[in-house]
Amino acid sequence: MRYRCINRRRKQYRVRMMCRVLRVSKSGYYAWRVRPESERSKTDRQLTRLIRRIHIESDGVYGASKITAELKEEGHQCGRHKVARLMRIVGLTGCPKRRFRVTTQRDPSHPVADNLLEQDFTAEGPNERWASDITYIATHQGWLYLAVVLDLYSRRIVGWSMGRWISRQLAIDALNMAIGQRCPEGELLHHSDRGSQYTSDDFRDELDKHNIQCSMSARGNCYDNAVVELSRSGRRPRRWSYVRPLPRPNSSTGPGTSAISLALSARQSRWAQRRRMKLSSRLTTRSPARVTQP
Repeated sequence: MRYRCINRRRKQYRVRMMCRVLRVSKSGYYAWRVRPESERSKTDRQLTRLIRRIHIESDGVYGASKITAELKEEGHQCGRHKVARLMRIVGLTGCPKRRFRVTTQRDPSHPVADNLLEQDFTAEGPNERWASDITYIATHQGWLYLAVVLDLYSRRIVGWSMGRWISRQLAIDALNMAIGQRCPEGELLHHSDRGSQYTSDDFRDELDKHNIQCSMSARGNCYDNAVVELSRSGRRPRRWSYVRPLPRPNSSTGPGTSAISLALSARQSRWAQRRRMKLSSRLTTRSPARVTQP
């Protein structure tokens, strides 16, 4: 690294002076210039390019573990510690975890459905079991709320909706998007927590309209909907609750969410679905889209 630094600045400063400051010999520098590049140095240089590309494609979210898994899926054998070392050298970091924000507010006047899922987060095929939840995204001017629908077979996000306010319409729009994209046939179970958005009459009517069976978590038991909660934790994709703050354009009407919706929809379509890794024992390191491929 010191020889490389001297070589880059040799036309600006005297080589003897830089060697003295960096505590290397002048003869050693000139020997380095004619010496062929080592195999390790070549490998590190090529690997660093791949790491930069994956880091950019993930919008700066992926850390060493996820980048290592992505590299292995592409056929490049390397260890996590080596990837972490190269990321430190070039100044790349993953996206840090944000503070927790409560989004589930139960309305005691709404009826709740039985827990039919019973923490069995498996499915025999697509469109048999869906799980939903609402999370949040930090922007420079406040919070945006995101409702998602997850297919338990592939762990793929099949529907989502976002807005400035956490409302029942947010959950309904995410459900309608999932129905429009997947066109489910046969029996389908929809599981969620007891948030007022999911216990509302409007949302329940939407489920009945499409002959979708409703299931809800037990009271105060976060493990009943853990499959969606974990999809946003540190060991799962950090696409939403770990996303870097996004600018929200100033608007006289207040929300100004259209630009954010377009940006996140592009991220979701480009990366989170086709390339995002699901580091779980059931899906190993395959992306949700690859799981559903024939």
